[in-house]
Amino acid sequence: MGNSAMRLRYTSGMNITNIANTPSHEPLRLLVFNLVTAADHQVLAFTTDWLNALAPYCSVLDVVTMQAGRLAVDQRVRVFSVGRERGLSEPQRAVNFYAILRRLLREQTYDACFAHMMPLFAVMGAPLLRAKRIPITTWYTHRQRTLTLRLATRVSRHLVTAAPDSFPLVTPKLRVLGHGIDADFFTPPDGDAVRQRRRIVQVARLSPIKHQHVLLEAAQPLDCEIVLVGDTAEGHSSDYQARLRQQVAALDMGERVTFTGQQWPGQVRDWLRSAAVAINLSPPGLFDKAALEAMACGTPTVVSSAAFHELTGPHSPLLILPAPTDVDGLRERLTTLLALSPAQRQTIGARLRSGVVAGHSLPALVKKLVAVLRE
Repeated sequence: MGNSAMRLRYTSGMNITNIANTPSHEPLRLLVFNLVTAADHQVLAFTTDWLNALAPYCSVLDVVTMQAGRLAVDQRVRVFSVGRERGLSEPQRAVNFYAILRRLLREQTYDACFAHMMPLFAVMGAPLLRAKRIPITTWYTHRQRTLTLRLATRVSRHLVTAAPDSFPLVTPKLRVLGHGIDADFFTPPDGDAVRQRRRIVQVARLSPIKHQHVLLEAAQPLDCEIVLVGDTAEGHSSDYQARLRQQVAALDMGERVTFTGQQWPGQVRDWLRSAAVAINLSPPGLFDKAALEAMACGTPTVVSSAAFHELTGPHSPLLILPAPTDVDGLRERLTTLLALSPAQRQTIGARLRSGVVAGHSLPALVKKLVAVLRE
């Protein structure tokens, strides 16, 4: 790598007024480890929103990211990429990571490090951060248990996650903070004419764990349209998508099922706004933000994880499946929801949105996260 490892990728952008710090709380000097920092990324663009929401609490906010794209960040945010977007190998990226981190630690004093879905960087950076007495807080929401995650749990002062069952290890370090949904972006549609459609929308990557095949089987005898928003994840086999298309043909649903492919956030929102019902069949342990985005759009949302019980409240018998593979149970729920009037569905959706705004909005999450980082 030579001196190229020291050529740090840095960009800064727009300004957000500092409204978050009070005289009793000094601004944070924060180091962030992030997987992808790109405002146009079709899956992880939301991390830009998180950084911009954190920025008013910080005097310094430096981000070391595995991959960078177009940046649209507060002027306090500096982004340094280890180079996956340039096609660098894993050894090259590791060299860059340590070169960047060592330089930043020479130039800056940090109060805390926040590793967002990056247990790898938490583990790699832990020896250098420990030497500087910089505590690590690691965010992780997934069912997968890995050696890297176990090591990150050991080196982190705090672990934070969205729901009690969205972190797969048992540890007293864990804090449950909720998700961070942009409830000013994911909003209900104007008027209710769009809710007249008998349209069922599922937003998820096309994968067996998301159980799109269950939705197709459940909806086959119903008078409704199905929209599958999403695509096969990058680097994964498209076999499941091929099987879904074969299932659509076998069930004679070709004119009723739409595969949208990957969609931009605004397109996702428009599909959710157009739905009579949204579906999320992620198994327990995946407190899926896609379900919360649907609820924020005021769309009645059927889920298969009991972690949503607090949000679904009195509508839980109608909206929560006992298992994501329960075809008959899903069909019964869809039949009932489609038989409701648009006004009745709107009432259910309004309660769901209220719960998301109160417990899972981005400002609420960031306040709780900053409190953890300040400990």
